[in-house]
Amino acid sequence: MIFDKFKDKHIILASASPRRQELFKKLGINFTIKTKEIEENYPSNLKEEEITNYLAILKANAFEGEISENEFIVTSDTIVWYKNSALEKPKNEKQAIEMLQKLSGTHHKVITSVCIKTTEVQKVFFDTTIVHFKHLSKDEISFYIKNYKPFDKAGAYGIQEWIGFIGVTKIEGSYFNVMGLPVHKLYEELLKI
Repeated sequence: MIFDKFKDKHIILASASPRRQELFKKLGINFTIKTKEIEENYPSNLKEEEITNYLAILKANAFEGEISENEFIVTSDTIVWYKNSALEKPKNEKQAIEMLQKLSGTHHKVITSVCIKTTEVQKVFFDTTIVHFKHLSKDEISFYIKNYKPFDKAGAYGIQEWIGFIGVTKIEGSYFNVMGLPVHKLYEELLKI
């Protein structure tokens, strides 16, 4: 069996994201969820995957000294990278509207980093997907924000929601990476450890 090597291991997903939890379940690995509140601040000179790598490691390091020998901590961070800056989670409706207006009719990168931490090793990897949006009307943006409240999502959207159905014209790379977890890479890295 593929996952026999994990029989005696305890995998902890350190994420409150319902999307990451759903993707982890579908991967078929037994896991538990444990989260910690941390300030997600990073040095301003970091760019693209440097940001997500830094934050994934920061989240994993919050568990330093609390991991037992048979445990794996898995943390993750996602940003939308557009015109040389990171679009993170919008703080309010105004910010969400502004973000979607920026992304409308253009393309951007979605970068997700994952950190796997055990008592012996710490492995960080990332994946990048390019997402193309059609031109979004004001009504489409308002409808989406009012009905889906994407305030917990980088770039103010979820590709698996209404805006993704009507707005995303093309993606280059992993769809699941845009949802917040590059499961194909996670699977490979877990098998290596």
